Amino acid sequence: MQDQKTNTRTANVGIFDDLRQSISDYNKLFKTKLSLLVVFSAVVSFMIASEGTINALGVLVLGLGGFLITAAANTLNQVLEREYDQQMIRTADRPLATGRMTVSKAVLIAGFLSLIGIILLAFFNPWTALLGTISLILYAFVYTPMKRVSPIAVMIGAVPGALPTAIGVVAFDGVISNLALALFAIQFFWQFPHFWAIAWVGDEDYKKAGFQLLPSKTGEKDENTGFQSFIYAILLIIVSWMPYYLEVTGILSAVVLTVIGVVYAFYSWKLYKDCTREAALRLMFCSFIYLPVALIALLVDVI
Repeated sequence: MQDQKTNTRTANVGIFDDLRQSISDYNKLFKTKLSLLVVFSAVVSFMIASEGTINALGVLVLGLGGFLITAAANTLNQVLEREYDQQMIRTADRPLATGRMTVSKAVLIAGFLSLIGIILLAFFNPWTALLGTISLILYAFVYTPMKRVSPIAVMIGAVPGALPTAIGVVAFDGVISNLALALFAIQFFWQFPHFWAIAWVGDEDYKKAGFQLLPSKTGEKDENTGFQSFIYAILLIIVSWMPYYLEVTGILSAVVLTVIGVVYAFYSWKLYKDCTREAALRLMFCSFIYLPVALIALLVDVI
């Protein structure tokens, strides 16, 4: 009797361990934190376009559709990079890299998620579904393989990376409006210092997999990365005034975006001058703060 109870407890522990591992695996497969940032960008942009009007059903459908498409893109990314993920410390424990999940299962999951996600976006209008599809294709099948070919992959990846803001606006407006282009431009230019700072910090790991991400001609960490980051940060300050000139937002958000843009440019300049891991880390953390502050400032200004 005692042995039976012990076996039952052991079986229950095993089930919970398997459940925890499955949750962890899907979290890594979908890159949940990154996917939620995408959802945040799309939903806040949707609310900016609606001038702060909260459409709960619209937010729910957009958020779920955006999350599913992003999760599908991240899954396909790991299918294509599973052999390279094995070579990097940061990604070695991903489910496909370790063999805990089969390629066929991951592809099936990605197909299901992308289908449902596109259908959900199509409830808004055809443009929203089309942009979601383009984002998925560019990220999984163009950006992903280009990472081992040329640093131009960062520019290619910046397009699907910035599309969530455009998708959010188009979901409300039904057309690719000037506001959609303005918010797309802000998130597009924001990505370069953000991604290059991450690439600098993780350079040794990325090189193990043969990824070419830094913009220098030699592919090494040098002042060129900081200088180009600075140039894009300056361009970001310029395009951040577009919503104001379109008379969508007021002067308050324009000033806020200018101030945080100047801070962003300052840390980019510091990376150019210092060329250190510490400078790259400061720029990276600044980039994490910039985007949510910018989008929330724009939203507050239209309410």
